[in-house]
Amino acid sequence: MRTLTVFLLAAASCLAQQKVSADKIAGMKADLNGQIDGMKKQAQVMVDTVFSYGELGFQEFETSKYLASELEKEGFKVTRGVAGIPTAFTATWGSGKPVIALGSDIDDIPQASQKPGVGYHDPIIEGAPGHGEGHNSGMPLNILAAIAVKKVMEREHLQGTLMLWPGVAEEQLGTKAYYVRAGMFKDVDVCLFTHVGANLNVSWGPTTSNGLISVEYMFKGESAHAAGAPWRGKSALDAVELMDVGWNFRREHLRLAQRSHYVITNGGDQPNVVPPNASVWYYFREADYEHIMDMWRIGDNMAKAGALMTDTTMTSRVLGSAWPGHFNKTVAETMYENIKKVGLPTWSDDDQTLARGLQKELKQPVRGLAMKVPELRAPRPRSGGGDGEEGGGNQPTGGGSDDIGDVSWAVPTVTLNYPSNIPGGPGHNWANGISMATPIAHKGVIAGAKVQAMTVLDLLTRPELVDQAWKYFKEVQNKNEHYIPLLRAEDKPAIWLNEKIMQQYRPQMQKYYYDPAKYDNYLQQLGIKYPTVR
Repeated sequence: MRTLTVFLLAAASCLAQQKVSADKIAGMKADLNGQIDGMKKQAQVMVDTVFSYGELGFQEFETSKYLASELEKEGFKVTRGVAGIPTAFTATWGSGKPVIALGSDIDDIPQASQKPGVGYHDPIIEGAPGHGEGHNSGMPLNILAAIAVKKVMEREHLQGTLMLWPGVAEEQLGTKAYYVRAGMFKDVDVCLFTHVGANLNVSWGPTTSNGLISVEYMFKGESAHAAGAPWRGKSALDAVELMDVGWNFRREHLRLAQRSHYVITNGGDQPNVVPPNASVWYYFREADYEHIMDMWRIGDNMAKAGALMTDTTMTSRVLGSAWPGHFNKTVAETMYENIKKVGLPTWSDDDQTLARGLQKELKQPVRGLAMKVPELRAPRPRSGGGDGEEGGGNQPTGGGSDDIGDVSWAVPTVTLNYPSNIPGGPGHNWANGISMATPIAHKGVIAGAKVQAMTVLDLLTRPELVDQAWKYFKEVQNKNEHYIPLLRAEDKPAIWLNEKIMQQYRPQMQKYYYDPAKYDNYLQQLGIKYPTVR
């Protein structure tokens, strides 16, 4: 008992020492901002380098190796292959509590190759993948913030641990639930996630995004000569198409919140052979766990029906999942105060010319880049009444998904959006990559890194914030809803996804990898005049 008492007194003493005066914190924040301004060249090189790699989910080998090595140079301990995922890693520095995790995604989009700084469709390599979501910028932002905070912690003798981690295969919703299952966040106190946007903002409460289960259905039949003896064949493609027809009729009778879409990943080999194998990949999105599971059940039934009608057999496998997110009020409010202090970057005439040129090209409102930080708004409810009510009641209307939702149910979490993209892009498109290796992206990353670093410092020097964050997490977020993994025990990360596509394009893409030793920036390497617009 005496040993325990001594330990508790020592822990309390440590926390008391960690608390720092407001004036002292303000001075340290000014130091952080100065440091990050001094790393503008480093930011540009990291952002442009990752942009040039352009790797799809689960195949981010060059990106992962590069980012991990940058952190090792700064004294971080890197653990690779986290949760059985080759391109996943954690990088840690420091000791003790609090443990602050900084994460961001690193994968890109199929067929989104695009020359940066050119305000119309002009691919670097036709058909190749590219950063049409802007995931090349978030981890460089976190690295800048971590380097700056680390120096302040060393000088001020602040206790705490920084942990950086990449979101692998976010576009497939492929890894974060596995990170949670592997216990990656079990010792983390707060997670600060970042995602590219067109403004500087953060939110709290339930998100308006949907959760998701990603399932591939594989049908097996029997081949035959499609003209000579079609009656001897059992078409797996027919089963796929019948499933799809059934699902499309069922849509009318699903809630407004649902979003469902599919691609036929295998439609057979050639028309004169009855396809003995075929497969279709579905995303089932809904607003909460119960409705996601219900959509999955309906999808399974449609697949069974397709197999029954064609006398084929069917199996399925989970390729990814995501829970609807819930972001932390205390951490969001703390971060928003720092957003107000940092403010938006100063955009040049060239930056605005590119933005307006692209908006005109896309036939969107020509408003240029954001000039005002939005207010921190109260959350909108994710779901409401309406099940069984005439007219649908107050149902959620649905939207996209992000597997940061799973992390948000493991540890108090927020997502910082930073202004490296151009307003008006369609998302998951070449247009969203146009700004991502230009001064727009570089300036947005610097602004975001300042906010991220200042928020980490608040959490390190004001222990009450961590306590309040967990109070909200336990007493509000988890009051009526509790995390149940969508993953089953037998599910494993789909680390083979996108392998063939990258094997096809990587040799061509390697010719365009950014070489900072020869070129001041990636635009210069590509011979692009900034900005280029019609």
